[in-house]
Amino acid sequence: MISDCHSTALISRTASIDWCCMPRTDSPSVFGRLLDWDHGGFCAVVPQGRRFATTRAYIRDTMVLRTTFASRSGEAAVIDCFTMRQGGRLAPHRQLLRVIEGVRGTVELKLLVRPRFDYGEVKPWIQHRAPGIAAAIGGSQSLLVSCDAELMGGSDHDLVSEFTVQADERVHLSLEWFPPESLEHEGPDRVTPASYDERLQETVEWWQNWAGRGGISGPDASAVRRSALVLRALVNAPTGAIAAAPTTSLPESPGGERNWDYRFSWIRDSSFSVRSLADAGYDREADGFRRFIQRSAAGSAKDLQIMYGLGGERRLTEIQIALLEGYRGAQPVRVGNAAAKQLQLDAYGELMLLTWRWHRRGQTPDDDYWRFLVDLVDTAIERWEEPDRGLWEIRGDPLHFVHSKALCWVAVDRGLALAADMGRPAPVTRWRRAARRMREAIETHGYDPDRGVFIQAFGKPEMDAALLLLPDAGFVDWKDPRMLRTVEEIRHELLVDGLLLRYRTERTDDGLSGQEGTFLPCTFWLAEALAWQGRIEEAREAFDRVASTGNDLGLFAEEFDTRAGEMLGNFPQGLTHYSHIAAALALAGSEPVFPETRANRAG
Repeated sequence: MISDCHSTALISRTASIDWCCMPRTDSPSVFGRLLDWDHGGFCAVVPQGRRFATTRAYIRDTMVLRTTFASRSGEAAVIDCFTMRQGGRLAPHRQLLRVIEGVRGTVELKLLVRPRFDYGEVKPWIQHRAPGIAAAIGGSQSLLVSCDAELMGGSDHDLVSEFTVQADERVHLSLEWFPPESLEHEGPDRVTPASYDERLQETVEWWQNWAGRGGISGPDASAVRRSALVLRALVNAPTGAIAAAPTTSLPESPGGERNWDYRFSWIRDSSFSVRSLADAGYDREADGFRRFIQRSAAGSAKDLQIMYGLGGERRLTEIQIALLEGYRGAQPVRVGNAAAKQLQLDAYGELMLLTWRWHRRGQTPDDDYWRFLVDLVDTAIERWEEPDRGLWEIRGDPLHFVHSKALCWVAVDRGLALAADMGRPAPVTRWRRAARRMREAIETHGYDPDRGVFIQAFGKPEMDAALLLLPDAGFVDWKDPRMLRTVEEIRHELLVDGLLLRYRTERTDDGLSGQEGTFLPCTFWLAEALAWQGRIEEAREAFDRVASTGNDLGLFAEEFDTRAGEMLGNFPQGLTHYSHIAAALALAGSEPVFPETRANRAG
């Protein structure tokens, strides 16, 4: 994955850009071969000849990728990035830069640029503007393509270049996004190769400066820093929104229908992300997301959705793209997400937890935001007895999920804490009474006294990995005997080859067919719980097992197929990277920044 906190792209092991959305992560794709080999489009750099080996790595503490080709005749590297502009939060370059450089010997290379706009729907009109400069225009998108080497028309809708690089030689390919009406009037001005190299260096320095702000130490520090960089790359710089993942429709079940668009900002996932970034020493992102949510909800908790577009859009209508065959044939390919209109009660608690931590870092809510928070608590009290779709966004009948009820309690509990801490007016007596009713209901109907464990939902004695989050939210202590037993029961029922399922699909009707893989964040949650319970060896074993599912760059998917040894679901998945950070900090013995938020409070 590469990013400039506006656009994102995924690059294959052999330096092919197979997924790219510009000018925003949730924009229609300009390269989409990930979802259709023939129709999706790509941008590839290919050594001439069949025998070559590839290695790759990020430049240290950046989202700048370096892929090296080695053949008998020599070595060449492809350096990929979205160029960063200092102060470019509102005015990015919108430039994907590929720098091909010779390392040793001589390497013959072929460059293929095959844009396919709007999820493969549009084959662009290619205009040759000048030697080495072409425009690809179609629909509402266009790219200005500039290359040091000659660009030829491979077909009516493609560009091709063939060239040779020797040691210390560089060839630059620039792909800049423009609105088509703007590009119609753009002249064929070429940026000099030296300017491209300056932009590359500025981009490396931008990421390294950001990474250097953290305070991470211990044996997992390097991997945690990578997860933090991934989360930062998922932030939309202008708005503060955080995408759950940069992809859509990568299947959770091979060839199945569990395919979702994750290029939007969930309150829950984003709250988790900014919390983990803050705990790792990167705390500036929390306020940006808080302001994004307040704006997007229009200042009214009753209008709160569980997710938004990266610009705050509310209508995320889910459609199916029939043209695309899907990743390995998995249908349907979805754009948009109908879950935006679901009731997921945990959003109230997550937003209050985010505000509480933000407040304890010295940022006191003003009068307007306090009114929003009072409305948020009142809405949680008003709706907590309703069944909802839960953290897992089931598409079957709603249930009375224990995790959802507990997070409603958290919303009230943190509201009471904020009111007391700031001396703010609030209906304290009514809120305390509601908190007691919530806790009594959860501990009565959300608890199995025979086994001594919390359960998935009222009347549903199954285990659910979401229960591992109860101590982190502050509903119950990590070492409470009920939680100790719940952790063991979750391991007993949901562990598969060292990794946790989120629930058993054969026992929970989630409205979908087929099985799914193990859910990677859940195993990180298990490692975190075991660590805080003092079971360090078991925690390390769980942590190392789930960490082994990452790729060679330290990127994690959402799920994992233990039988095939393959990643499943959208990639890279922000929730997994957040959970990786939280578990690593727990293993390092890093106390929570504000441990009272994890204590068992009675409201």
